[in-house]
Amino acid sequence: MDIKNIFTDEDAVSPVIGVILMVAITVILAAVIGTFVLGLGDQVQNNAPQATFSFDYNNFDGSDGSVVVTHDGGDTFNSENTQSLTVNADGSEIGDFNVATNDISAGDSATTSAISGGTEVRVIWTSANGGNTATVASGTTPS
Repeated sequence: MDIKNIFTDEDAVSPVIGVILMVAITVILAAVIGTFVLGLGDQVQNNAPQATFSFDYNNFDGSDGSVVVTHDGGDTFNSENTQSLTVNADGSEIGDFNVATNDISAGDSATTSAISGGTEVRVIWTSANGGNTATVASGTTPS
């Protein structure tokens, strides 16, 4: 073995490192592009805020009553993460939290219009870009 040759031999070190770096870059780019092509990138950014709501049922004595929906705690709903936060019954909007002008946080409430007993009431969140919706709370009026 010639020691002088070891210091002057420049074969195989740079090409091997270059190939490893190129493969790593290709894999990372493929993963990023694949995520957005399959639509997974939008889902990461549009998760519904986590919060709890309570439902207070008023005047349900055999006739139509109203429901007061109150944000009890959790994340704040604001114009950055929410386009609308509505109260729905049987697919129709019956109340609304005004997210356009107010941040909705613990203690805020919305009162519904008259609805009949035995109706499922839902709080529906719509993402800021309008692409996603989710039911963040639900309850059923007394029959």
